[in-house]
Amino acid sequence: MSVVVNRDTFETEVVQSKEPVLVDFWGPQCRPCLALMPAVERLEQTYTGKFKITKVNAAENRMLCAKLKVFGLPTFLFYREGNEVNRLTGDQIRETDLTKAIEAVLGKKG
Repeated sequence: MSVVVNRDTFETEVVQSKEPVLVDFWGPQCRPCLALMPAVERLEQTYTGKFKITKVNAAENRMLCAKLKVFGLPTFLFYREGNEVNRLTGDQIRETDLTKAIEAVLGKKG
């Protein structure tokens, strides 16, 4: 199950995480976001123990979205060692795009 993150837990769950993190910014009215949810759940199972998957409900966390410059949905932020290393946004994102981005982050030497 994805870790649900908000402005109060973002620092602990994402920035201070020992493993790389995917932050899925989604909204309950965002059809592309809802369409990608099964893919994100599959990735979660595939990368258990290697990559932490977190979710942020953008509608409930507008201040966090503004702080991180997340202005469109869906948006996926990739963190490694507390720093954003990649970002995917837009309604054309596919599961293969997410997989490639995760693999790229895992392949980086830090």
